[in-house]
Amino acid sequence: MPAALEFFDVSKEYRSWPGRKRVLALQDFSLSVQTGEIFGFLGPNGAGKSTAIHLAMGFMRPSAGGGQMLGKPFGEPTTRRRVGFLAENVALYNRRAESAIRFYGALNGLYGRALSDAVRRALTEVDLLGEARRNLGQFSRGMLQRSGLAQAIVNDPELLLLDEPTSALDPAARVAVRELLLRWREKGKTIFLSSHLLSEVELVCDRVAILSDGRIVRVGPLSAMLETSDRVEIVFRAPVSLPGGPDPLLATPTKLTATRTGLRATMEKLWSEGAEIISVNPVRRSLEDLFLEVTADKARGGRGVGRS
Repeated sequence: MPAALEFFDVSKEYRSWPGRKRVLALQDFSLSVQTGEIFGFLGPNGAGKSTAIHLAMGFMRPSAGGGQMLGKPFGEPTTRRRVGFLAENVALYNRRAESAIRFYGALNGLYGRALSDAVRRALTEVDLLGEARRNLGQFSRGMLQRSGLAQAIVNDPELLLLDEPTSALDPAARVAVRELLLRWREKGKTIFLSSHLLSEVELVCDRVAILSDGRIVRVGPLSAMLETSDRVEIVFRAPVSLPGGPDPLLATPTKLTATRTGLRATMEKLWSEGAEIISVNPVRRSLEDLFLEVTADKARGGRGVGRS
């Protein structure tokens, strides 16, 4: 299937005024997001994540390179009706929630009964239907965040670009949004998710890219990226002899780690001592560990792009 979102050697340069200081927000940035996946887009503050999203939406032009979204060049007006966008800082017109979402649905070409049904569905999805007649100015920050998500999905988009969608939400609301994203993936939608909440990304994303100083430093399937290449975890139960008791008993499960090269010797030693091997699995690190590792490498001057 064709990619839903692609960047081709994109660079974006800003110049300050009046000093004309040159700042490169993105440098030789290339990325492909496949149809039907949840793609995590990660990086420290100032890495260039929002710049990349704004380029894709056509809010600004690249200094070099280009890209396409749903098969059309960035900024193509007709494509936007097939896309849902949530900005990092939600800013909606100050009116009743239902009226605000209706306004955004109309901007995407919906009208009549189809528009009314779409507004009701979007507010239901984010658990705000009961607040539909309240003014957005009375909403908490978390409710405004959910309203922003409602406007992003009101047009039943093929592609969602979400910039920090759960940043202001409480734990229960985060779970609800997580389940919503997974449901949308099951429908074949593509979701491009930028977030600093790495634990949330780890739970929903199929692939991730980590950006640092405008360059991708790691990209690939999340499951493969979190597996360490040289260590495994062994779960076993060792025999325990009770003084004056019957035959040895097996203790509660115990874990140890071993290198892949030393795995055979470790297991043979456990077997020789009468242990029962329960499982052997690659050691998985957290996404936070990986993020800190690769961004620290970049800060120390590493410039290679890792792909897995």
